[in-house]
Amino acid sequence: QVALLESGGGLVQPGGSLMLSCSGSGFTFSKYDMRWYRQAPGKERELVGYINKSANLTHYTDSVKGRFTISRDNAKNTLYLQMNSLKPEDTATYFCNTWRTSAGLTSEFWGQGTQVIVSS
Repeated sequence: QVALLESGGGLVQPGGSLMLSCSGSGFTFSKYDMRWYRQAPGKERELVGYINKSANLTHYTDSVKGRFTISRDNAKNTLYLQMNSLKPEDTATYFCNTWRTSAGLTSEFWGQGTQVIVSS
């Protein structure tokens, strides 16, 4: 059974840094591309960024480019999101995500999320 568990959220001041982790289990982590999403209060969930299974391709939404870095350690089945120069608008619950497609059907898998609050 696929399970994703995020950790590392918390309260940080504007301009600060935080690293989130996402531990995967129940699947062969190294064979799956991964994504980070976030959802701010009262807003829709948005894609933060993506990393392919080999960790040689990443993509970020414009609002976090140059500040956030996605990485992964396939030996540890762990995905990371390094967040620097944090802004109040980065306040959200952050989720890791993966998906698989079988027989034409796509299944999405989500963690429970970890909350990040950027405030002075």
